[in-house]
Amino acid sequence: MTDYSIFPKINATLNGCSAVLLVTGRALIARGRMAAHRAVMITAFATSCLFLTSYLYYHWPGHGGVVYFRGTGWSRPVYFTILISHTVLAVVIVPLVLITLSRGLRGQFERHQAIARWTYPLWLYVSVTGVVVYWMLFRIFV
Repeated sequence: MTDYSIFPKINATLNGCSAVLLVTGRALIARGRMAAHRAVMITAFATSCLFLTSYLYYHWPGHGGVVYFRGTGWSRPVYFTILISHTVLAVVIVPLVLITLSRGLRGQFERHQAIARWTYPLWLYVSVTGVVVYWMLFRIFV
């Protein structure tokens, strides 16, 4: 039988890397370093794609299974608020990222910038809260 227990750590690491890349990409474009911004944002997209692939593989029936939150008291509403907002926005962010990336790669910079104002904070939130969910499930309340 295969041990899938490494996948949550891999997934959290990929989410954390995505968050760092997003902040770096934002800083680069603010400094006018368009080529570096482009490279970093493509890397952030690739990292998020790797995360999604790894996440789906881990949660495929017969692999990782379901992990129940073990915290009690105040931690439960905090955890579920973070989890629900993370999950909903993770679904919303997929088309936003694809549209934002497409516009940037096509040189439609005004349209890219208009949607990136929404995509960036939502994508960053999803990446960071993915790490928070991991810590709450596998590190803090075990």
